[in-house]
Amino acid sequence: MSRMSDEPAGARPVASAAGDRLPVVVVVGRPNVGKSTLVNRIVGRRAAIVEEHPGVTRDRLELAASWTGSSFVVIDTGGVVIRGDRLEQLVAEQARTAINHADVVLFVVDATTGITVEDEAVAELLRRSDRVVVVVANKVDAAEKEAAAWELARLGLGDPLLVSALHGRGVGDLLDVVVARFPTPAADRVEEAERAVETPVGNADDAGVVASVTIVGRPNVGKSTLFNRLVGAPRTVVHEVPGTTRDAIDTVVETGEGRIRFIDTAGLRRKSRIDEGAEYYSLVRSLAAIDRSDVAILVIDAADGVTHQDQRLAERIDAAGSPIVVVLNKWDLVPTGQRPVVAADVADRLAFLAYAPVLRLCALNGRGVHRLLPALRAAVDAYHRRIPTGVLNEAVRAIQSAQAPHGSRILYAVQGAVDPPTVTIFASHRLQPGYLRYLERSLRARFDLGPTPLKLRVRLRS
Repeated sequence: MSRMSDEPAGARPVASAAGDRLPVVVVVGRPNVGKSTLVNRIVGRRAAIVEEHPGVTRDRLELAASWTGSSFVVIDTGGVVIRGDRLEQLVAEQARTAINHADVVLFVVDATTGITVEDEAVAELLRRSDRVVVVVANKVDAAEKEAAAWELARLGLGDPLLVSALHGRGVGDLLDVVVARFPTPAADRVEEAERAVETPVGNADDAGVVASVTIVGRPNVGKSTLFNRLVGAPRTVVHEVPGTTRDAIDTVVETGEGRIRFIDTAGLRRKSRIDEGAEYYSLVRSLAAIDRSDVAILVIDAADGVTHQDQRLAERIDAAGSPIVVVLNKWDLVPTGQRPVVAADVADRLAFLAYAPVLRLCALNGRGVHRLLPALRAAVDAYHRRIPTGVLNEAVRAIQSAQAPHGSRILYAVQGAVDPPTVTIFASHRLQPGYLRYLERSLRARFDLGPTPLKLRVRLRS
């Protein structure tokens, strides 16, 4: 049995900045201030493990990121505890090592609790480091919390930048500041943004694999039955290797849509019912399997309907930026007269996944399963979709002509990344949330992006 690692399997370590000549951004701070949440927001996917209790992150986690065409390496570190036990001191030493190689250090402080003794100790460490430091006041998720956050200027490292990593508030402005402080800014950021496509995770066994599909859901909803149905005859199993999650199998299958890797995961239960140890790491690795896949199948027991746990799991997948195909399994157990009610309830409870297709099937007898593979292929194609800049701006101009934003004007747009498609909108003034939803719906319709998340980022130009 392989050793359980503290690093999520989905994270792909990248080479050092010296080797790749990329700027290095190191995220530091005391435990439980939201460092990993900020890292996930920067890289645009759930790459770092985020839990409510401190001490989950231990090793340095290096990830590739980009903003407005500038590529860089972001390093998540464990919480810095100046006077802790042996393990905490080793974690702090890892953070110090990362700081020594940083071009920009993001010092994350919890604005809701103010400056603590540990924050002051980390600030002193950073003042001695001779590095470019940006103080990040995290958890400022509302305007009324901004005044208290300015207290962090007392740390002596400059004015803080106010963000909410969880909700994305202010993160774009933060990244603008970070990129501006890189030693060598990009010469042509728009041109680089068009080429900034993240390479999918893979290895030597991935030759010809068109998609990695993770099957997730609560216990006893029929995940393994669906998995066995998908990988069974008449399809040919090419190879079968243990996965990185507990009780999971990665299986590559020849299908009519090409070679697909299916990843079966352990059932995800409520945190309150998860003990420490193997079951906890099973949860961590199930979420990591989602991160390293191209699309997730969310299996729901149609007879039970959408539970609160199903909603939470769907939110976690959506936050990771993965396309989702929702499967209502055991549809044959739902009385005919109740089916419209169940379908309406699913649409209501998963309204935030309005882009995701919902398939009704029975994995046990195979009824309706034939519709799953085409849906997966459509989701993967949309997930990797790249829209040429000229075509994108033509569409944006047409959309804006049909309905102009109130008090603002869209200047131009560029797709800076795929997996999922991410479009940066350059506007004269702030765009209202309602208009952004209209813009997203219009772009989905024009470019057939229905089955995948679509991220819109807005940058202001005077």
